[in-house]
Amino acid sequence: MPESTSSEQPDGKPNAADDEVFAAIRRARLGLADLVAGLDSDQLATPSLCAGWSVRDVVGHLVLASDPPKARLFAAVVRARGSYDRAMDRLSRAEATRPFPDLVANLRANADSRFAVAGVGPRGPLTDVLVHTVDIAVPLRLSWSAPPDAVRASLEFATSSRARAFVPRGRLSGLRLHASDLGFTWGQGATVNGSGIDLLAVLCGRAALLERLDGPGADVLESRTLGTITSGRRPDGG
Repeated sequence: MPESTSSEQPDGKPNAADDEVFAAIRRARLGLADLVAGLDSDQLATPSLCAGWSVRDVVGHLVLASDPPKARLFAAVVRARGSYDRAMDRLSRAEATRPFPDLVANLRANADSRFAVAGVGPRGPLTDVLVHTVDIAVPLRLSWSAPPDAVRASLEFATSSRARAFVPRGRLSGLRLHASDLGFTWGQGATVNGSGIDLLAVLCGRAALLERLDGPGADVLESRTLGTITSGRRPDGG
């Protein structure tokens, strides 16, 4: 069962690096609240880039994920026979049925939440909110610029062993990622070029953005990404 992590070191002193990530999460949540506050019912019903979820469902998920009700989540995991992903899916859809102004208000109210799954850390929720903002902004053609420092932190997370719920094992084997706008490079092998936020979204299973990537490794990444989706596996951690 997921637990909250702390931004303190073992000696009890604040972890400055985590504090910076939580500050980025706060800005990302507030920015998303501003982005979606004026959406109409048709826009909210639009399919997002997150498979099976509407724009409204995505917002419901982010509200829920920012401060999960532990008792409800535990009960949902039990009903889902131990699957955290299925439990979060059901709870997120239920959360999304609440009045939308309330969801936006809760997203703002929870902006400072420091909940993070143990073993994943704060870059997990940062990646979650950035990728889900892409899920909303792209199909609705909303103007949104991802903060470079936040994207870099999320790319560092997505290419680490902590990101298995976001990036399936083996997806990046033999590939070299190059984020042209960030000066970020990771890995060895056939190069995949793209902006930082597009790379991050594709790593987390957003096949719609594969066309924005290029380089000799792009076809390999495309095949692996599409293979994960067609296998029926959820492309990210929720």
